[in-house]
Amino acid sequence: MRAVAIVDTSIFCNVLNIPHMNEERKKVMKELEEFLENGTSLLLPMAAVYETGNHIAQLSNGNNRRRFAEVFVEQVKNAIAGDAPWQVMQIPTTEEVGEWLSEFPNSSMRGASIGDLSIIKEWEKLQKKIPNRRVFIWSLDSDLQGYDRAG
Repeated sequence: MRAVAIVDTSIFCNVLNIPHMNEERKKVMKELEEFLENGTSLLLPMAAVYETGNHIAQLSNGNNRRRFAEVFVEQVKNAIAGDAPWQVMQIPTTEEVGEWLSEFPNSSMRGASIGDLSIIKEWEKLQKKIPNRRVFIWSLDSDLQGYDRAG
């Protein structure tokens, strides 16, 4: 069965080639090609969408901000329409966000952001939803790399 990868911000920024967030682009693009060849389903969580947009908005060069914002919008719209290598995950419910907030103080003590916590929670939810498939977080962040469960 095909694997399912949750795409972290670190990966999405490299794919979009955002300046100062693209140091691993060659490696990421090679992995992306391999995942697509293997039929891996790629899911883009809302945390990665928000965080990537924030990184773009913080670019110091106005021309880059505009250019990468337009590329970002195009890629996310394509994902929503089903015309990208990944799909945008559903927006979490208020109940889910409430659960995440309850766990955030402990998560913050480990240095994990609310975005990282939300991605971990999406990973946990997917494991239960599709128990017979490999589900993993595709990330360059060492705090997220260990989230991988074989089906």
